[in-house]
Amino acid sequence: MIRLFSTRCLLAALPLLAACSDSANSPQTGSEAAAPTAAEQLLARHFDEGWAQTRLWDDGLAEVATYEAERVIYGKPRAFEHTIITVKEDFNKAFDVKTDYYQRPDLFAVMKVNQFSRIPTDNYPYHFLTSLFFRREAPFRLHKLTTSSQEWCGNTFKAIGAVENGYQLRFNSYWDGQGEGRHELPAAVLFEDALPYTLRSLKFNDEDSITVPVVELQQTSKAARPVVYQARISRRLGAPGEGGRRNREVTVELAPGKVNRYVFGADYPHLLEQQQTWDGRRLRLKAVRRYAYWQH
Repeated sequence: MIRLFSTRCLLAALPLLAACSDSANSPQTGSEAAAPTAAEQLLARHFDEGWAQTRLWDDGLAEVATYEAERVIYGKPRAFEHTIITVKEDFNKAFDVKTDYYQRPDLFAVMKVNQFSRIPTDNYPYHFLTSLFFRREAPFRLHKLTTSSQEWCGNTFKAIGAVENGYQLRFNSYWDGQGEGRHELPAAVLFEDALPYTLRSLKFNDEDSITVPVVELQQTSKAARPVVYQARISRRLGAPGEGGRRNREVTVELAPGKVNRYVFGADYPHLLEQQQTWDGRRLRLKAVRRYAYWQH
């Protein structure tokens, strides 16, 4: 078993927000790629850093995958439709967002992954939207994350960006003791929210399982300090299916009794087909197509 430990890393960057700050604790954009730390290099060797570099993502379209989904809310499993959108975008370094002007010199390519759910309950619906961004050449390394939840009790917003020693999570929620603040997170970690994307680039070989820090799910209304698991990730090829193809099966043991299972397509781009998590979140692929969803 290979163990990956978080060590101090310096991510040279611009601030996450448009306004500049001299504070070492202000989120940074990471728009200038820093030299990877030893821990990041060890982590990177398990992922295909060219996964998002193929021409597939240069067609100007988005991959829109819809899933039959289930999640436990108020003690009951709730059925709903979950959407995951994956698309290449060009960011500018000045504001660390998708650029409106393509002639500027400070552009860099990212992969955007949007996860959207509307979940009915007995009295009112829950809405979740999580946006994750990765530099195109680093599918395992989070660039930034924003996530929000809305329901009749209130709304919660969280933003994660790179800082000198890792990541910083800023939050604003309606929960007592979690109204507004920030949490510091280590470097060289994976994020549970990102696993449906990150694990698509996981290399499949005969190597033993790996152990890596994984930050717990942030697509919730709560804003407590996140648990960072020392998770064991193992992989195997499934039974041969149509044409002899064998899906990719990945198990993520976050802690004893907390096991997530993911099934990805056998062929590139290894789309997530099924997910089952320890806390009752289930996904089964319903449909996928590529189109410009922003055009009306």
